[in-house]
Amino acid sequence: MAATFRVDIVSAEEEIFSGDAEMIVASAELGEVGIAPGHTPFITRIKPGEIRVKGAGDAEDLAVYVSGGILEVQPYVVTVLSDTALRAEDIDEQAAEKAKSEAEAALAGKAGEVDYAAVQRQLAEASAQLQLIKKLRK
Repeated sequence: MAATFRVDIVSAEEEIFSGDAEMIVASAELGEVGIAPGHTPFITRIKPGEIRVKGAGDAEDLAVYVSGGILEVQPYVVTVLSDTALRAEDIDEQAAEKAKSEAEAALAGKAGEVDYAAVQRQLAEASAQLQLIKKLRK
């Protein structure tokens, strides 16, 4: 049996995943990080995107969308805290397409007064959701 560690992925609303894993991959602010058992402890902010969890042993691998948040690595536990976290199969593709279109229109100047930071975040989140959906269809 391969070495494992505990992974907890939690949103503001619920616990999305709690279990053992052989590896986890996430998009940190400065690039993608892969965490395996025995990784050096650290804390980093994560960008909107996919968290990939390689399940322990015969357990199924898991893809989770997060809207950003914090990733904490401790010797035997990795914790992901996010405002929004969804299992990939729970993403609403139509809602993501609509949010992306609205954000693009706002950035193009078609929506009057705009909070650019909020609109750019909305665009990043919607794009990350759609990218994960497309990846899973392949």
